[in-house]
Amino acid sequence: MLELLFIFIISLIANLFSAFSGGGAGLIQLPVLLFLGLPFGVALATHKVASVALGLGATLRHLKGNNLQKKIILLLFFSGIPGVIIGANLILHIPEAIAKLALGVLTIGLGIYSILKPNLGQQLNLKKQNILEFLTGGSVLFLIGILNGSLTSGTGLFVTLWLIRWFGLDYQTAIAYTLVMVGLFWNGAGAVTLGILGNIYWIWLIPLLLGSLIGGYLGAHLSIKKGNRWIKRSFELVTIIIGIKLISQYFV
Repeated sequence: MLELLFIFIISLIANLFSAFSGGGAGLIQLPVLLFLGLPFGVALATHKVASVALGLGATLRHLKGNNLQKKIILLLFFSGIPGVIIGANLILHIPEAIAKLALGVLTIGLGIYSILKPNLGQQLNLKKQNILEFLTGGSVLFLIGILNGSLTSGTGLFVTLWLIRWFGLDYQTAIAYTLVMVGLFWNGAGAVTLGILGNIYWIWLIPLLLGSLIGGYLGAHLSIKKGNRWIKRSFELVTIIIGIKLISQYFV
């Protein structure tokens, strides 16, 4: 019981912070599952399933106060999910060390880029795009989907920043899209794929799901109440911490 309570608390904290900053639940949750003795493939599949509850909790909160555009939702769905499925198939067959090092460097780059752009994502300013520009945005989301399916730590942060940079969203709106589409649908596709190809540790899944659901709802609530400035600072902190962690794992 103490072990299950510990897992619930870790899941609650990780997913609350993730829902507030736009990603990063895997920074805490996945390493804890590995530390407690699960093999990487089993820990990743179990974490992916639990992350769907993060998306569900955040969706329940964001749908109350956000008008999400259908065209961006469809782009995230049809661009990202094929990438997620490809990535989930790849991760069980390739070494992860080099990929994590590269992802760590890129993730730190996200945080530094945001710091150097003080006004980034502070105002909602949707860009008018032609078909080519819109499809280019979808192509990048497809590549991020591959990362999401294969390496779970922090890829939602890439989606958040890309939606801000390419489509002109503010942080609050971008995180709403990220949590609804990445948290619910991308992670759902990854969970199904990894569940078929690998194994899920069902004993720990209930406290993980509860922590993800509650944490996702509370984190989304905080992001709505606090506004873009707080979210931006949280995003920058999370990206730099995740990047350092991923790089350090390469040298351990």
